[in-house]
Amino acid sequence: MCGMNAIRSPMAELLARRYLPRGTFIASAGVRPGERDPFVDAVLEEVGLDLGRRQPQTLDELEDDYFDLIVSLAPEAHHRALEMTRSSAVEAVYWPTPDPTVATGTRDQIVAAYRSVRDHIDMMLKRRFGREF
Repeated sequence: MCGMNAIRSPMAELLARRYLPRGTFIASAGVRPGERDPFVDAVLEEVGLDLGRRQPQTLDELEDDYFDLIVSLAPEAHHRALEMTRSSAVEAVYWPTPDPTVATGTRDQIVAAYRSVRDHIDMMLKRRFGREF
């Protein structure tokens, strides 16, 4: 979960799908509506992943609202995750992840910021699930 489900959480969703066992329910969402970001497509393509037609979605648009684990990647998302799990046995963890949209400079410098976010999420997934992929 992140702010707008446009950058960090879609990356996390696709990377998690790559690593976790088939049949594991994985979904991502944002606290508020967002728009698809073309830099996300570019850096996911570099590692063989594709969002296809997927568009950002909010928490209210999720098909299922029961999870064993919620990983939040932005402060506002973590606050929302804590509110959602206050009276349930769902684990909520926070992986502080920079917002690459604040990057400035050349296209290459901006893409590098998105790559850094992708690689950070990748590393956190590997740490959390305790295996090399």
